[in-house]
Amino acid sequence: MYLINMMIASFFASLGFGVMFNIRGRKLILAGIAGSIGGAVYHAALLVGCSELTAMFLGSVALSLYSEIFARICKTPVTTFIICALIPLVPGGGMYRTMLKAIEGDVMQALSIGLDTLTIAGVLALGILVVSTIMKAVFKPERRSVRRHVEN
Repeated sequence: MYLINMMIASFFASLGFGVMFNIRGRKLILAGIAGSIGGAVYHAALLVGCSELTAMFLGSVALSLYSEIFARICKTPVTTFIICALIPLVPGGGMYRTMLKAIEGDVMQALSIGLDTLTIAGVLALGILVVSTIMKAVFKPERRSVRRHVEN
């Protein structure tokens, strides 16, 4: 039940940001589904005992793969789906706690939490990078050569 609740929450979080970014129609629903897939994989990985970084990486890979596939199907930029789908995984709480500790004057705790938050953000970016690189290698567009006839 927990996993289903997290999927639904991730779907609506992604959907809300999709509305804010003016995504319309079928693409809006697909962006919400991308977010729910990322959130589901993340929470499922945590439930089976993966570390938070591994779970974030797996969630990022799952939503990136979905986004790459459906961007090609819908003939739309991949960022249409990825930006909305990443919202549930973004470590906003870590950013808040970093700033809170910095304001309270606890510099060491702020640095520790801030470093963890930056690491999570880097892992999210790495998951997107891995999938994007593989998809570009697999679906390499054919280059059409233009032949120019030189008349003498």
